[in-house]
Amino acid sequence: MGLAARKMKITLPAETAIDAEVDLCRTDGASFLQARLNVNLPGLEREVAQALADAAHQTCPYSKATRGNIDVTINVVTG
Repeated sequence: MGLAARKMKITLPAETAIDAEVDLCRTDGASFLQARLNVNLPGLEREVAQALADAAHQTCPYSKATRGNIDVTINVVTG
């Protein structure tokens, strides 16, 4: 998130928080993971916060490693 913010010339709020929820699911006897990232960026406009979260997700090493293997939903909160 910090790297993406610097590239976009955005100052991260001091209260920035990311809460990850990961589910172990089963379908037809097969197990798989899915995740939700709840990104809290208080004080930023929703469009800016969403763009920042999306940019961070594209460059994050963990996101790159799991891309195509784990369904990830990003929920942005700006309040």
